[in-house]
Amino acid sequence: MPDESSQRGQHTIDLARMRVIYASDALDEGGLAGTWHEQLTRWLDDAVAAGVPEPNAMVLATSDDNGFPSTRTVLAKGLDSRGLAFYTNLTSAKMRDLDATRFAAVTFPWIALHRQVHLRGPIEMLSRQDTMSYWQTRPRGSQLGAWASAQSTVVPDRHALDAALRDVAARFADAEQVPLPPHWGGVRIRPVCVEFWQGRPDRMHDRLRYRRTDDGQWRVERLAP
Repeated sequence: MPDESSQRGQHTIDLARMRVIYASDALDEGGLAGTWHEQLTRWLDDAVAAGVPEPNAMVLATSDDNGFPSTRTVLAKGLDSRGLAFYTNLTSAKMRDLDATRFAAVTFPWIALHRQVHLRGPIEMLSRQDTMSYWQTRPRGSQLGAWASAQSTVVPDRHALDAALRDVAARFADAEQVPLPPHWGGVRIRPVCVEFWQGRPDRMHDRLRYRRTDDGQWRVERLAP
């Protein structure tokens, strides 16, 4: 009788033959907004209208001071002409990377819409006032979780996490507002380039990039797919 591993092997997904035919509308230069952040807002609105789950979810890429890369998904929580903002534990692995290099890249993977947006640039820390403004919008449970979790550190088991959350909940049980932790804050990526990717037939995708020039102006460029 074949063992379980060989049985699984008989039903291996054929990754080489997996593909989706993209038949989306064209993305042309004349249809772009005047600025990258206005165009990103348009596509975010489209993702929301289409019912894309977590439309503000983006894959954040960082690297440490040895060039070793890491990725994880975070939520965009601010967008304007200055850049794109997210919030995190300031002692986390991602922040150690960002402290070392001061650069980041993100991708919005709107697969259902056959769209992606790629953004990269240097980072800056948000003020405590800006962080507090966002902190006050978070559900109480999320606030407690930010206190309870020493993000990216090794823990013995799930029980330790649950116990830490119970301890924090008890600590702030009488507090009307959970205070902002000193180890939690916001990061803004100030982009130097933002690429809008639209899937097209025959893998001849549309790629239009806003790139900031040395004199601080923005240029739109088409990239080969």
